[in-house]
Amino acid sequence: MKKSDFYYDLPKELIAQTPLKQRDNSRMMVINRKTQEIEHKHFYDIIELLNKGDCLVLNNTRVLPARIYGTKKDTGATVEFLLLNNLGNDEWETITGPGKRAKVGTEFTFGDGILSCKVIKVLENGNRIAKFSYDGSNIYEVLDKVGEMPLPHYITEKLEDRERYQTVYSKELGSAAAPTAGLHFTEEIMKRITDKGVKICYVTLHVGIGTFRPVKAENIEDHNMHSEHYVLPKETADIINDTKKNGGRVIAVGTTCCRTLESVASKFGEIREYEDSTNIFIYPGYEFKCIDALLTNFHLPESTLIMLVSAFYNREKVLEAYNSAVKERYRFFSFGDCMFIY
Repeated sequence: MKKSDFYYDLPKELIAQTPLKQRDNSRMMVINRKTQEIEHKHFYDIIELLNKGDCLVLNNTRVLPARIYGTKKDTGATVEFLLLNNLGNDEWETITGPGKRAKVGTEFTFGDGILSCKVIKVLENGNRIAKFSYDGSNIYEVLDKVGEMPLPHYITEKLEDRERYQTVYSKELGSAAAPTAGLHFTEEIMKRITDKGVKICYVTLHVGIGTFRPVKAENIEDHNMHSEHYVLPKETADIINDTKKNGGRVIAVGTTCCRTLESVASKFGEIREYEDSTNIFIYPGYEFKCIDALLTNFHLPESTLIMLVSAFYNREKVLEAYNSAVKERYRFFSFGDCMFIY
């Protein structure tokens, strides 16, 4: 299967640059896999699509303000750092740009000197390992002061309120990008969902910047999938297993939850408490082992995420749905609208 099989034409003006004023006012395309019927609704209509006894699985990761701009100590040149992975001992894997300014041994300061780092290693992929020092009890406090949200490259507008790139239920710091399907939820919507008898449970998958990495291999089977760390708690496993036993549906909110659940189900043949990293690559031909429905945003052409959605439904039908969304002037990508497939 070729990556060009997942291409669609998207006018640039449909890429959402800012979040809507009200989270749950986003539009929602609803697809019934059995009837192949498409409906156009709003996210606040999701209550009517859920049944008592279903469970929603949400990713409670929280995005780090991980984009920081450093000044090179010897020349004063500016270099952008994007913090990816906390390696412990205040050492982080980072993406730097321009990289030629971040040679081993180079030192940088950030935010009037409250944060500094020294590049200690250059990795094969060009990323750097940097050791940080700071004023404060932990680096996360300092990042709150000097860091910016690591918005995807296709968003060029300034984000006025950084909490709009967090879900209302975000809790566990560690992501380089938001689990965007969850951005539509409000506390009121979540209360209405639980009032209907739908269980809500959580996994944690820290979204890596690799989620935006383009597929370069023409044959998608040759793509080297990025790895991300996840935690599936016992409470969540119990809720999912009870839901299945009682005939309810397991609904994954976002591709991150889908990848977490399918990783565990593929490994053990069941859902159980587990913590690991996953590089699962889901594309057409994959047999789903856990989820029954999927809430997800609209994804980039030829991305691994549109391939996952195509595996859950049908490649041709998904592309038809995307073309319909373009025609209907839906808003695309991180701050855009969503689709519910069941």
